[in-house]
Amino acid sequence: MSIHQTKQLVADFIEAIWNQQQFEKLDLYLHPDYVDHSLPIALSPDGKGLQNWIQATSQSFLHQTFIDDQVTEASKTILKITMQMTHVGIWRGIKPTGAQVSTMGYRFYRVADGKIIDHWAAIDGTAVENQLKHQAGSGCKIPN
Repeated sequence: MSIHQTKQLVADFIEAIWNQQQFEKLDLYLHPDYVDHSLPIALSPDGKGLQNWIQATSQSFLHQTFIDDQVTEASKTILKITMQMTHVGIWRGIKPTGAQVSTMGYRFYRVADGKIIDHWAAIDGTAVENQLKHQAGSGCKIPN
């Protein structure tokens, strides 16, 4: 694949799978040997585990991922992303607030045979938790 094709494959994957949740298209994007190195240990590190993670996340948040920057080299691409979310379900023990929150992070993908074969992520969940706690009025209190 060309650098442009690799870049487009991953951008299309973010839109179709993360933003639109078109899970019937997973096979178009994921290599049969796909490994997601960022999923919680309770989930299988394959396409089914990824789908389960997105579905679980969607029970807590209505979410949209935006690509802020993308650097692609041969079969590898890294994204700097922003996630915009509305809190609609319990997350980390925090009851739904309806708050709109955001966080940023990075996703790294490796492509083989025209499909995504590996994924790693670093997403700032603590920033989301802090925003929600602030919305819920249970944030850090400094004594007088």
